[in-house]
Amino acid sequence: MTKRIGILGSTGSIGVNSLVVINNLISNGCDCEVVFLSSNNNVTDLEKQVLEFKPKSVYINNESSYKIASTNPNFSNTELLNKDEDLIDLVRRDNYDILINSFVGFAGTVPTIEAIKAGKRIALANKETMVVAGKLINELCDEYNAELIPIDSEHSAILQCLLGEKIENVNKIILTASGGPFRGYTYEQLKTVTVKQALKHPNWNMGSKITIDSATLMNKGLEMIEAKWLFRVEASKIEVIVHPQSIIHSMVEFCDTSIKAQMGIPDMKVPIQFALTYPERVKSSFVPLDFSKTPKLDFEKVDTNAFKCLRIAYDVLENGGTYSTVLNAANEIAVELFLKDRIGFTDIADIIEESLSGHISLNDFTLEDLIDIDTETRNKLKEKYKF
Repeated sequence: MTKRIGILGSTGSIGVNSLVVINNLISNGCDCEVVFLSSNNNVTDLEKQVLEFKPKSVYINNESSYKIASTNPNFSNTELLNKDEDLIDLVRRDNYDILINSFVGFAGTVPTIEAIKAGKRIALANKETMVVAGKLINELCDEYNAELIPIDSEHSAILQCLLGEKIENVNKIILTASGGPFRGYTYEQLKTVTVKQALKHPNWNMGSKITIDSATLMNKGLEMIEAKWLFRVEASKIEVIVHPQSIIHSMVEFCDTSIKAQMGIPDMKVPIQFALTYPERVKSSFVPLDFSKTPKLDFEKVDTNAFKCLRIAYDVLENGGTYSTVLNAANEIAVELFLKDRIGFTDIADIIEESLSGHISLNDFTLEDLIDIDTETRNKLKEKYKF
């Protein structure tokens, strides 16, 4: 059966790795077709992808980049799209089967919802979708019988550990964290962290926003909330442990105290391929783990006094409601402010905490409620910081 695939965010790290995976699947006898691609403004890389994969359609979010592509003869045989409604139409179409959503931030939520309603398999790398709208997403997946397969290495690991198991037999889901570039730092040391330092992740090559999230450990906080909805477990069954080697991608402890762990070198191509072929496995040429070159595996508790973002996220996980919408929106704005050198590293957590303190959470809500809360949170911060 042909795997007809659309990729949102094809020029980002997940998108680029997804195309490598698709080539690997093709080389191993899988019939794969890239139906559409999308990018924000990276026309140069997008042009190369179009020449290689010949998609039917391309969505370019940035207006000026769209105009540049429109005059490029290498895009002449490709449908070029730019409007918000074009994106929604694209994910609703019946000419593809699998959506890889690697959009960054809340912007990935609506395309995910529309793909679910269209009955697609969604290979999800946009964790904010589940953080902000997990309750609604699960209801829609049940209603439309859609498949949601995580691409995040941690959630892919959990999914693999749960294969053949009963969710009621799960004692704990254990998310592993590398600890980021500032593992072992005190809160006082974190106050002096620079943008350049924070963008140097020890194990993974990612975009700037997720790299900062990894440095603050907010990324792990978002993953806890995502895990609650993906695997439909209580907050009390989710925990985080620091594992600096990033070899064990996550673990599941069962009622008999047995623990399953999924292991491998830090390589996003592995969970991407599993999301595309699930529940089957396909041979790959990816570099395997060599235990002789991995002499030890270390584990440490997280210092939530230093890394306040993780503590805040856990409080949100326990309290539920629309707190997670505020958490996500405030974090996205705070990270942007930090990347522009407008605030300090530890100010990120303070901004999030301040935004949460002024929010009255809703337990029953619609997508429109979430959009309003997201917009309101961002606007308040933009007004305060003249951003």
